[in-house]
Amino acid sequence: MKKTDKTFEEAMAELEEITDKLAEGNIALDEMMKLYAKGKDLSAYCRKILDSYDKKLEKVEVKSDEG
Repeated sequence: MKKTDKTFEEAMAELEEITDKLAEGNIALDEMMKLYAKGKDLSAYCRKILDSYDKKLEKVEVKSDEG
């Protein structure tokens, strides 16, 4: 999966699907491990996006405080 091919919303939806499948618990261990790894990657990708928006918001707040 190219992480840049997904929007934040798409990645979150896929992550939700993965967590639902894992919560059901009726999948083979090998598949469970693959889903877990993919979920970790998606989670890190989403966190990276949120962190970048956090930095952008901080810049906006600083500019508005200076204005």
